[in-house]
Amino acid sequence: MLDNLDLNLSLDKETYSEEIEALMRQLRSLQQNCWEKKLSAIVVLEGWAVAGKGALVKKVVGYMDPRGFAVHPIWPLTPQEQKYPFLWRFWQKLPRYGSISLFYHSWYTHVLEDRLFDRVKRSEIPTIMRHINSFERQMADDGVAITKFWIHLSKKELKRRLKKYAEDPRDAWRVRSEDWQQVKNYEKYTAFAEEMLIQTSTGPAPWTLVEGDSQRWARVKVLTTIASTIREALDKHQGFVPGPTLPAQEKLEPTEPDFLARVDLNESLSSEEYKKQLKEEQVGLRQLQRSIFQHQVPVLCLFEGWDAAGKGGAIKRLTNLDPRSYEVTAFAAPTDAEKAHHYLWRFWRNLPTAGKIGIFDRTWYGRVFVERVEGFATEAQWRRAYREINEFEAQLTDAGYVLVKFWLHISPAKQLERFTARKHDPFKQYKLTEEDWRNREKWSLYDVAVNQAIGRTNTPTAPWTIIPANNKYYARVKVIQTVSEAVAAKLKRH
Repeated sequence: MLDNLDLNLSLDKETYSEEIEALMRQLRSLQQNCWEKKLSAIVVLEGWAVAGKGALVKKVVGYMDPRGFAVHPIWPLTPQEQKYPFLWRFWQKLPRYGSISLFYHSWYTHVLEDRLFDRVKRSEIPTIMRHINSFERQMADDGVAITKFWIHLSKKELKRRLKKYAEDPRDAWRVRSEDWQQVKNYEKYTAFAEEMLIQTSTGPAPWTLVEGDSQRWARVKVLTTIASTIREALDKHQGFVPGPTLPAQEKLEPTEPDFLARVDLNESLSSEEYKKQLKEEQVGLRQLQRSIFQHQVPVLCLFEGWDAAGKGGAIKRLTNLDPRSYEVTAFAAPTDAEKAHHYLWRFWRNLPTAGKIGIFDRTWYGRVFVERVEGFATEAQWRRAYREINEFEAQLTDAGYVLVKFWLHISPAKQLERFTARKHDPFKQYKLTEEDWRNREKWSLYDVAVNQAIGRTNTPTAPWTIIPANNKYYARVKVIQTVSEAVAAKLKRH
C-alpha cells in the first residue's frame, strides 16, 4: 500500500501559494459554519517523524478562530493516565459540538510507537484496533466529521530531515532518540503502519495517505481533504431529516424474555439476620478493598432501578469502606456542557482509577431508559446505544475493570407504599417529586425498556444482577455479596 505512493509528487512555489491561501480562507469559512450548525470535527495527523505535521498545524492555527479550535499534541502517558483505559485521555479532549480538534499524534500511538518499543503486547493489538474502530464509529454516528492522515516519507527523506534538524541548534530539540529508531526500523515500522491502516480505515473514518516528501504537496492535500470532509458533513447535516418515531412500546414481544417477571420479590431477611449478615459482608468487602488497592484493580458498581427501590440505602451500606479508596458519583440530567458532547463523555470523565472503587448512582443506561421513554433521544440514537454501551463496557473490562451492574427491582405496589410513606415523613419528603409520580404512570413503558436493555447488554464480562428489593434488608446484603464475589473472582485471576 505505502510502497505504491508516488513520493515524487510536488508543487511549485507559486502554485502552492495560490492554493494554500484559497484553502485557508475556505477552512476559516467552514469553521464558522461548523459553529453555527453545531457540527464538530476531529482531524488526526499521523506519520513519520519530521513529516511536517508541526508546520502544518502552525499554518492551520494561523488562520483559525482560536475560540472554536484546539490542537492536542499527544505526549507519553502520565502516571495518572496510566491508571485508566488508554482511550480515557482522548475522551477528555473531544471537541464540543461546533468546535474542531486537531490531534497531533493520537490514539494510534498505542499501535505504532508503543508497539515498536514493546510497550504493548502483540496479542493486544487486535483488541486495541477494535476499540479504536468502535470509538471512531461512535463519534461519526454522533455527527462528528473525522479526517485521518498518514503522512508518508521515504527512508531517504526521513533520514535527511532528521539529520538536518539535528544539526540546526534551533531545531535539534525536536529530534528524539525514538525518531532515529524509526530510521533504523523503517521496514518494521512501515509494516506496523500498513497493518494499522488496513485494520482501521473504515467507512465512517477512512485514512487519507499523503505523499510527504514534498511538504508543499502534503500541506495542500491535507487541507483540501479536511475542507472536503467538513463540507460534506455540513451538507449531510443540513439535509438530515429524522425518521418517524414509533409509538412507545408498552408490552414485550412474545419472543422477548421478561427478566423482571422472573425475580422472586418475596426474598427477605429478618432484622436479626440482616444485622448479622450485613456486618459479615461489610467486613469481608473492607478486607478485599485492601487487595484492590495493592493489586491496582479498578472497580465500578452501577446502580439502576425503580424510583424508591432503595438505591441510596444500598449504596450507603456498600460504602462502609475506607473513604480514601472509593467515590460515589450521582448523575442527574446532563448539564449544558455535557449536552455539548457525546452522551458517554460525562461517564468517561468520572471513571475510577486503578486501585479504587467507583459507584455510579444512575448511569449511561439513562440513554435506553429515561431518554428513550421520555423522547429525549431519537429512536435511532437509543437503538444505537445498545451497541455503544456494550463496546464501552468491553473497553472497561478489557482494561481490567471489575464491572458490577445492578437493577434494583420492586413491585408497583411496594413503590406506591414507599411513595406514600415519603409523602407523610417530613424527613423524606424531599425524596418525592412530581417527576416520580409521572414516571410511575409510565411503569409499563419503563418495564419494556429495562427488559430490552438487560437482554441486549447482559454480556459475559459485564452481566446484570437483578436484585429483589421489596425487602430492603435482603437487597442491601445481596448487593454487597455480589460486589465481593466479583472482586474476589477478579483477584483470583490476577
